[in-house]
Amino acid sequence: MDLILEEKLKTALWAAHSLFDRGKTSGSSANISFRHHDHIYISAGGSCFGTMEKEDFAVLNLDGTSVSEKKPSKEWPLHLALYEKSPETGAVLHTHSTYSILWSFVPSDSEQDCIPDHTPYLKMKLGSVGLIPYEKPGSEALFSAFRERVKESDGFLLKNHGPIVPGKTMMDAFCSLEELEESARIAWELYRAELE
Repeated sequence: MDLILEEKLKTALWAAHSLFDRGKTSGSSANISFRHHDHIYISAGGSCFGTMEKEDFAVLNLDGTSVSEKKPSKEWPLHLALYEKSPETGAVLHTHSTYSILWSFVPSDSEQDCIPDHTPYLKMKLGSVGLIPYEKPGSEALFSAFRERVKESDGFLLKNHGPIVPGKTMMDAFCSLEELEESARIAWELYRAELE
């Protein structure tokens, strides 16, 4: 196997296992992908971050055509939209993390940047976080809503669903996702304190 591909798979598995082990996702509720040359390697449908192995990746062409026996996550069009947006995108992570979902219920002043920058790191690592209106997960309505807004922000929060972020590398995407979730936690805790 290509040594660079092997390293990308190793890093993707580390990220998936780390997120699962720390309760940032559960069951088969997340998906992960990375680009290698002219292919996208994405977690197969129904795969679990906690038990993922390198055989649990499906492979797509850059137009979304499947070139492997494994069936890709049903949310592969979200990933594809981010790869199409920027040739610099090398990886994408999507989870159903708790605080991001909680924050998505709070009315936002800006749907192009919905999470307050209580610390500088969200903007430094990711940038703006756009809010995508709720549509059923895996539905064409969700994919359409995402494509309509994909150029307006750097990362995204799917309402009632969870964050999806790109990165130049898997570690970039991982760190951005972590910062988004931590920023959402801080924002949620401050919001709750104001309500009390």
